[in-house]
Amino acid sequence: MPELPEVETVARDLRPRIVGATIVGARTSWARTLRTHTPDAFAEAIAGRRVEGVSRRAKLVVIELSGDAALTIHLKMTGQLFVVPADAPVDPYVRLVLELAEGREIRFRDIRKFGKIGLYGRDPMTGELVAEVGGAAVFAGLGPEPLDPTFTVREFRRRLRRRSGRLKPLLLDQSFLAGVGNIYADEALWASRLHPLRTARTLHPADERRLYEAVRTILVEAIERRGSSIDDYTAPDGDGSMQERLQIYQRTGEPCPRCGRPVKRIVIGARSTHFCSWCQRLGAADRKGAAAILRTMAGGRRRTGGRWTELAGEATLGLTPLEAAAAATRARTERTKRAAATRRAAARASTAASLIR
Repeated sequence: MPELPEVETVARDLRPRIVGATIVGARTSWARTLRTHTPDAFAEAIAGRRVEGVSRRAKLVVIELSGDAALTIHLKMTGQLFVVPADAPVDPYVRLVLELAEGREIRFRDIRKFGKIGLYGRDPMTGELVAEVGGAAVFAGLGPEPLDPTFTVREFRRRLRRRSGRLKPLLLDQSFLAGVGNIYADEALWASRLHPLRTARTLHPADERRLYEAVRTILVEAIERRGSSIDDYTAPDGDGSMQERLQIYQRTGEPCPRCGRPVKRIVIGARSTHFCSWCQRLGAADRKGAAAILRTMAGGRRRTGGRWTELAGEATLGLTPLEAAAAATRARTERTKRAAATRRAAARASTAASLIR
């Protein structure tokens, strides 16, 4: 699922294309894409509104509209946004179209149909986006933005010390910190040398600062590199390149960039988690409670002549179960990456001839 850097990139790409445009109509081919309206009610409610801004909150694109309203777009796993001429070829995976007055369209493409779009008004008293006046704010449950200038290490510590859970699930908790997902949580924990199963209550002040700085540094670099195009993520101006800079994510069995020992993989809360068990030590205080999760660990390597050697292209005959699991994981990851690259190329091919630059 696209995380903060990917969604920020989409918002930045859209901004110069659509700010100032007027929406004159909408078409929906998959009603469940709409979070707040029926297709007919949505088309009626959005027609005539002018796009006044494009921003991001957590993992949502926010399109500010005239009349104190806004669209929120959650890309989920396969959502993509393109701006094309109205006569561009029909794409069967486009779930919603916003028709613009000057003969263009904003198309929301979503192969797996998990994406969600909502249209909300602003409460006249609070200015917050709400489904109904006096109702709960749309973003009420979200934590602070990690790159906000007001989000200091002191505030991070304050929030961290109120929690007792494990670090990886905590970083993924959008009520704790908005926008961080699986990729950048793994990267930040590796950069700060903290085990994903370590609990917040065992951290020292130096650990807290390292984690705070790692999260912010990695997110900034990822934005500069337009995010990580690992799965289906692509933005209106093209793919990201941060995947080429990832140190630990999806590198099961490969050498840790710091120590050369094999990267390990475990599953925490149904999410694949990648780490180096040497660089990211788990203290005795947390080890006993984590034993069941650690038994799922994969990421072995065969050691030959004092060096760690690749297994990805080797047959698994004669390997230990751990080595075979690691080799299978790497092969599966490579197949997934190739399939995702093919899907992204198909998405761009469906609009490349007609994209408005």
